[in-house]
Amino acid sequence: MTFTKEEIDYLKSQRLGRLATAQPDGTLQVSPVGFGLNEETGTIDIGGYNMAASRKFRNVADNGRVAFVVDDLASVDPWRVRCLEIRGYAEAIEQPTDSSGNFRGPVIRIHPQRVISFGIDDLDTEPHKLVANKRDVG
Repeated sequence: MTFTKEEIDYLKSQRLGRLATAQPDGTLQVSPVGFGLNEETGTIDIGGYNMAASRKFRNVADNGRVAFVVDDLASVDPWRVRCLEIRGYAEAIEQPTDSSGNFRGPVIRIHPQRVISFGIDDLDTEPHKLVANKRDVG
């Protein structure tokens, strides 16, 4: 399985993430994006207005290199960060037939290879004593 139950629940509770892609000259671009968890494929689908014309879509079509982060603050007193980072490769799909997240039109589909989660599955440990869950998948 790509994601733990707690990670799936967390992804389903969030609506906004940050997608990093590599431009043709090697510089990185980071964009806030809407996303959906595609449980059937174990992937993340990213869609949006005029997606196929976007720089991020062209970057993915060019080289497929991506990193994706979803994070939030569960509390500010005490300070409790929750984070899920997904590293992997992505496809720029012009006409998806099985998109998640109610996206119409082109999507970027992320295939996770490494997942790093923090503060999602352990709500009882003191925040500064939390340890990240890091693993290779897929």
